[in-house]
Amino acid sequence: MEKEVVLSGIRPTGFLHLGNYFGAMRNYVRMQDDYNCYFFVANWHSLTTHPDTKELHTSVNRVIAENIACGLDPEKVALYVQSDVPEIA
Repeated sequence: MEKEVVLSGIRPTGFLHLGNYFGAMRNYVRMQDDYNCYFFVANWHSLTTHPDTKELHTSVNRVIAENIACGLDPEKVALYVQSDVPEIA
């Protein structure tokens, strides 16, 4: 039986917090074994709140690291940065 697909993104607007964990991350970790999961860092969606691209780049890397630290396994999920997919534009 083919797994259902889950797609979700998070804007890199700051450090992840308990609201992120209980509202999303905990569920993402639970879903990674039962669904084909695609989780992305929505860096294009945060350009209006991060005018300094150096700061944005740092935030993107931090969010990816925090997602993995919360328990997402890059071997089980597709974890990517929105702007790395040219077809999105």
